[in-house]
Amino acid sequence: MVLYKPENKHVTKLFDLSGKVAVVTGGARGIGLEVSKGLAEAGANVALIYNSSTTAEQTAAEIAKENNVTVCAYKANVANQQEIEAAINKVVQDFGKLDIAVVNSGVTSNIPAENYTVEQWRKIMDINLDGAFYTAQAAAKVFKTQGRGSIIFTASVSANLVNVPQTQAAYNTSKAAVVHLAKSLSVEWIDFCRVNSISPGYIVTDILDHHPKEWREKWLEMIPARRMADPYELKGAYVFLASDASSYMTGADLIIDGGYTLP
Repeated sequence: MVLYKPENKHVTKLFDLSGKVAVVTGGARGIGLEVSKGLAEAGANVALIYNSSTTAEQTAAEIAKENNVTVCAYKANVANQQEIEAAINKVVQDFGKLDIAVVNSGVTSNIPAENYTVEQWRKIMDINLDGAFYTAQAAAKVFKTQGRGSIIFTASVSANLVNVPQTQAAYNTSKAAVVHLAKSLSVEWIDFCRVNSISPGYIVTDILDHHPKEWREKWLEMIPARRMADPYELKGAYVFLASDASSYMTGADLIIDGGYTLP
């Protein structure tokens, strides 16, 4: 087999996801929520996978109604290989197939490196790296049977630089590993799926509310765009990588950061 090649279509049709089935981990809040909305807006049926959200079912129903597609919520802990694989398989059973997997679940912490406990370090790696792999692995098994699919990892600009003034060695390391994991899998799985990653910069989500005001002021000084992004500004990139518009793109890492990594 070789990398799937779609027929030549009108460019607007290349972005159309009508009839496709997508799964989004961490899909009920933050970046994942906007990705779920974007995929649904492009015509995809979407499965939101969540772990702690109390509003996932309601969110799924709202997205479905607004876009006239099917959207369902599934609870699973991505750090548990059997649990996330069972959730992915349930999605395939319910929807009949799987075309797109957005591996988006993630957590962060701000701890001086010399003070990490084993538990604190492992929590970051369990979700951000191990959970990312388990999710991709489960999706790839489906794609291998079907013959095609698209996997999109949510990484971070922290994979390419060291953020300041916060201390987050574990998070940075996990995201750097995710970028290289995506590249590795893109080669190994070339016959049956494309694998790419997106590395967002500073995005306005609830997680930023936990950081001191002076940190945010420092970050804004360092961003050439002089503002942070709203989560919806990322959804177009995810639709692009999910669609036939990026049919020859695999192993790439799209940095979307308002120029933060450039100076």
